[in-house]
Amino acid sequence: MKKRDVPAAAVDCDNFLLANLPDDEYQQLRPHLELFPTPQKTVIYEKDKEIKYVHFPVSGAHSVLAYMKSGAAVEVGTIGKEGLSTVDVLTGATMATETTICQIGGYSLRLALDKFNEIRAKAPELERLSYRFFKAYLCQVSQSVACNRLHSTVERFARWMLISHDRVDGDTFELTQEFLADMLGVHRPSVSVIAKEFQDRGLITYHRGVISILDREGLEKTSCECYDVVKSQFQRAIGKAVG
Repeated sequence: MKKRDVPAAAVDCDNFLLANLPDDEYQQLRPHLELFPTPQKTVIYEKDKEIKYVHFPVSGAHSVLAYMKSGAAVEVGTIGKEGLSTVDVLTGATMATETTICQIGGYSLRLALDKFNEIRAKAPELERLSYRFFKAYLCQVSQSVACNRLHSTVERFARWMLISHDRVDGDTFELTQEFLADMLGVHRPSVSVIAKEFQDRGLITYHRGVISILDREGLEKTSCECYDVVKSQFQRAIGKAVG
């Protein structure tokens, strides 16, 4: 796609998928996009409930959580400004498969599901980019399964710090111990122990739910291989490297 084929509004859009659309397709979407605030803990989708909107995050991060009957949860995927929430809609679904919660506060551009489907049917590049993002997202989910089984909690903590850092502007963001425990599939006391270790090593600061990344290179060295595997998939899919 040549740069002249993309409108300035799309280039300036902080959502990578939308920013890569050609002019005619972006202009079809643009009148229907609503800037929507997503504070931390906002429930974007609830499992087995109707999907009313498609969200294109422009800041923050959405956490896709699998809940057990006990109420315990573990994160199975993270979606930020590289794509769209929820990928369920790309299969024709109108009900959410899992619960999606805003783990890092921000904003989304959202539009009604029926309007998204109507435009997607006549917008081949939107269709293509959406499915390329879907493929990269599925890689993230499958890699997370392997990561949770094979890699240490310390490695996985570093990976999730990098994933969160990729999806925010700047080096500081809010992330509660509750979310960190869900992301790692561990109890909250374990999060405190690991966070203290990372602080002692000068990798991060963590105080009252606010994390600052101090040593990105150190986190990359501490993280397992899964971060780079997923990052390369998103690079190929949308031209942006996010883990």
